[in-house]
Amino acid sequence: MAECTAFGEEWKGFGGAWELIRSAELRMLGSFWLTPRRVGFPMRSLASLAGGEKHATPAHDPVATAGCILREDQMREVGPEHSGLASNGFVLETTADRLGHLKATDPGEGLGEIRERLATDGYLWLKGLLRRHEVIDLRRRILSALEPLGLLAVGTDLAEGIFAGHDEHRGEAHRVLGEVVRWEAFEAFCASKAVQALFEALFGCDIHLHRRKILRYTVPGDPSCTGAHYDLTYLRAGSDGVCTAWIPIGDTPVEMGGLIYLEGSDAAGRAMEAAYAPSNASLAPGERISAYNKNMTAEGWVTKDLPSLARRLNSRWLVADYEAGDVVVHSAYMIHAATVNNDPARRIRLSTEIRYQSVTERIDTRWNSDWTPDDGL
Repeated sequence: MAECTAFGEEWKGFGGAWELIRSAELRMLGSFWLTPRRVGFPMRSLASLAGGEKHATPAHDPVATAGCILREDQMREVGPEHSGLASNGFVLETTADRLGHLKATDPGEGLGEIRERLATDGYLWLKGLLRRHEVIDLRRRILSALEPLGLLAVGTDLAEGIFAGHDEHRGEAHRVLGEVVRWEAFEAFCASKAVQALFEALFGCDIHLHRRKILRYTVPGDPSCTGAHYDLTYLRAGSDGVCTAWIPIGDTPVEMGGLIYLEGSDAAGRAMEAAYAPSNASLAPGERISAYNKNMTAEGWVTKDLPSLARRLNSRWLVADYEAGDVVVHSAYMIHAATVNNDPARRIRLSTEIRYQSVTERIDTRWNSDWTPDDGL
């Protein structure tokens, strides 16, 4: 078992893995690969070992074993316009070694290059995969369903989604979104030809779209954000080859708080899950696959403290100005989070998360029902 100070530099355990990482001066995309696994595309991971914080005093600290070390030539200056990004009360550091930009991928690139980028980076930011007008039309329709709740400023364009300044009917808004995910139009959007063709190409076989599709809205100024996590935590009863497609429903510049990714963290997520495995093995089957079991945090997250996690893993958070039509695909182990919506225009952020996998691999049956905000997953 490891003993560590919370987000500190010193710890003991895991065979001195942290010291090994530091002494070997591992570099991202360098030596020390994890064993490759067949997950529908060649999943070649980065250098690693892993982590998380617990409900109380941790029995072990998987974060302490994760290593994501940046090369200087991978660093890119981030402009002052990204200062003040915050998540759950923590402000992100904006130095070049702690904050950077996602790399965009043209959907027209060759399949081999796209597969390799997903395998190497753990994500794909696909520009303009969907038709912009179809995304905007869906945004307008969803916001129209929310309009009776008083969320939108009177006299403004519904598609803009300008916040009225009060969100006292959040429970009712979530109920409406729970109805939206059952719309035939929403299902058709998530199973669009462009998205299906993408995953069929990535997996190289017939694919399965999980019925549980999450739809989120975020109003400006809400301090509560999705903390750092990797998706397999919530899909443990199925294949780790599952991939997420995060789709912004409308333009989502950095200040609107879209998804951010911890660079090189696919390997860290794999190692964290491996570190949890021994302590989870003794739990009852239902508890073992739960993201909220006694070995995890209350939310199933790695942490709320995004800047500290980046420091501990010597990595940086990657941000992007997303546009309607963009789709971001990431692996089940890629660590990601969200930031506060501080849009100067006070627009409501809308996004959906859908999951695809090979139809031949194990499917987490808990995801065979429509999403509801209180479904416990």
